[in-house]
Amino acid sequence: MNAVTPVPRIAVVVVAAGSGTRLGGALPKAFVGLDAHTILRHALRGVFAVAHETQVVVVAPREFVGDARTDAEEAAGSRRELVSVVSGGMTRQESVAAGLAAVWPDVEIVLVHDAARALTPPDVFDRVIEAVDETGWGVVPVLPVVDTIRRVSGSEILGVVDRSELAAAQTPQGFRREILDTAYRVADREYTDDAALVAAAGHQVATVAGDARAFKITTPADLERARSLVAVHPVPAVAGAAAAGAPRVGLGTDVHAFGGDGVLWLAGLEWPGEPALSGHSDGDAVAHAIVDALLSAAGLGDIGSRFGTSRPEFAGAHADVFLAHTRGLLGAAGWTIGNVAVQVQTTRPRFAARREEAERTLSAALGGASVSVSATTTDGLGFPGRGEGVAAFAVALLLPA
Repeated sequence: MNAVTPVPRIAVVVVAAGSGTRLGGALPKAFVGLDAHTILRHALRGVFAVAHETQVVVVAPREFVGDARTDAEEAAGSRRELVSVVSGGMTRQESVAAGLAAVWPDVEIVLVHDAARALTPPDVFDRVIEAVDETGWGVVPVLPVVDTIRRVSGSEILGVVDRSELAAAQTPQGFRREILDTAYRVADREYTDDAALVAAAGHQVATVAGDARAFKITTPADLERARSLVAVHPVPAVAGAAAAGAPRVGLGTDVHAFGGDGVLWLAGLEWPGEPALSGHSDGDAVAHAIVDALLSAAGLGDIGSRFGTSRPEFAGAHADVFLAHTRGLLGAAGWTIGNVAVQVQTTRPRFAARREEAERTLSAALGGASVSVSATTTDGLGFPGRGEGVAAFAVALLLPA
């Protein structure tokens, strides 16, 4: 008889819903790359290395839930059943509340962790958990303030603050589940962090030692600091992945049947008078095969995990949207596109007259990367040869950015 996996008594809510405007990136902060992996993936590396078995709830921007799920499942490995991903709110407090709503009923202790503190060592999580278990209080990891702190008004110094009374708060912050749930229900304003919210509800909060590596990635300088640390302690490569710094090759394929609504979109072009392909988006098998090849080469999942039916924002989207979003994911993960080759198998439409136009369109959507397109009718063999649909196969080469 198979053993039943016990339900974890601990959950970690990883908040990854911030925009990261001070970082100045094109993507939300948690989805910017440190190396071949995102800030979120690095944060989850620490979470899944914790000594305790934990449920993990990732809170992400609505349009990046699919990306967050891919990162979380890859970080979890064989423990994917412990992972869930939910959409965040307009504020951090709303996002944490959304994460708390997804915590399993039997969980007793909840840790709230900012994905921006991506390099937090696992032993910080363990210290927080042990302190919550011992005291029943809220627990915050802190570092002593070492700089001299002065009170100022404009350019005038008003006085010196006694730094022995100060500490810099970090995450994860841990709480008994019922205390945190109640504190969120009664909160009547926004608080700077969860410890402040819990304290305002009348509960005690203790501290444990933090870690200098748990700094928050907020500015471009913070990002460079994190990248330099990751270069010394890289995330272990996924089995079969190319060595860091080496080019990578990916293979992608996609098929769609004729029978959709509207007109045909293929290779980023509209084909008036041709039957449309069916699909969640516009059914562009050529563009989708390219996306699959690019994601495969970067180790970022596949088109189903990034653009599937769980992503309503991509319903009806054309090639330019798919390819531009994929290019952004690659750039955030530290990759640039070398070239792409794609073969389309179909009896219609006839590609010869518009092949160069298709190549220009696809190349433009990929930021000018070289794209070559070829076509074959398969000599009447298979469903493409019988005119039932379109198949496309792509190969992509990525280079370190």
